[in-house]
This record gives sequence, structure tokens and C-alpha cells, in this order.
Amino acid sequence: MVQATARHLLVSSEAQCEQLKQQILDGTDFADVAKAHSSCPSGAQGGDLGSFGPGMMVREFDEVVFSAPLNEVQGPVKTQFGYHLLEVTSRG
Repeated sequence: MVQATARHLLVSSEAQCEQLKQQILDGTDFADVAKAHSSCPSGAQGGDLGSFGPGMMVREFDEVVFSAPLNEVQGPVKTQFGYHLLEVTSRG
């Protein structure tokens, strides 16, 4: 089974998500932004979600994680939890 590793951050608004994405694209480290702003417990680890397979995360996550280019910030991705930025760090 294909496995992926990814990191993400979670915020409550699309506008904040867009603003944080721009900070990352402008050079701020993804992990630093996640630690400072993510409402998910993974934020303490810089948003690191570890390794997981298809179906282990919500559908919206799977659609991005198992199709997006590696090491590119994706999002905002809306789920029932809020708005996410995702970065797939490996897949294989």
C-alpha cells in the first residue's frame, strides 16, 4: 500500500489560511508557521502528521496528499475541522 508523509496546519478561516500560505511562500518555514498558528495538536511538532496510507485521513486530505506534487504547499483545503495548508513530504 502507498504511504505518504505530510505536514499541515489548521485554522478556522480561509482568509487566515491564505495569509499564512503567503508567509510560507515568502520564505517563512512551514514548521514555524504551524507551531505559531495551527489549532491542531500536530502544530507543536511543526504540523508533522507522520506516515499514513489512503483512507486514514479525511477524504479531502486524501485527495490532495495522494495526488499533489511533493514539497509544495497546497490549500486552503476545507474539511469539517476548518481550513488546512498541506505539504506532502514523501510518497511511495
